[in-house]
Amino acid sequence: MVLDAAEGVVQAVVLYDGRLLLVAQDGGWTLPSGTPQPAETAEATAARVVYELTGYLVDGTEELGRQGAARESGASAVVCQLLSESPSDGGRLTPDQLRWASPAEVGDAALPEAVLAYLRGHTPV
Repeated sequence: MVLDAAEGVVQAVVLYDGRLLLVAQDGGWTLPSGTPQPAETAEATAARVVYELTGYLVDGTEELGRQGAARESGASAVVCQLLSESPSDGGRLTPDQLRWASPAEVGDAALPEAVLAYLRGHTPV
């Protein structure tokens, strides 16, 4: 299940070749996200959620700083390194529910400020 940025929710920021991995939700596109299991770090949650939803293997490497509403809600975002260029068959979402998009295609309103700041510094203009 894909969840909105809410208390305890971890959003995964997966960049590959200047494009961001998005999943379909409520007629739009969002970052893969989910809630941690007991004693699970944000990095481990991001890696698990990406695999469960998409079938892509990733390694959660860096939790982005919590700012504004994300700090108040307890939501976090984790940068993940893609470990497999093709998803396994284990993902819950179908290929048409996955999208690789340039940050410009995503639009500012769809991403938390910490994610936007990271993308500005790590993707081509």
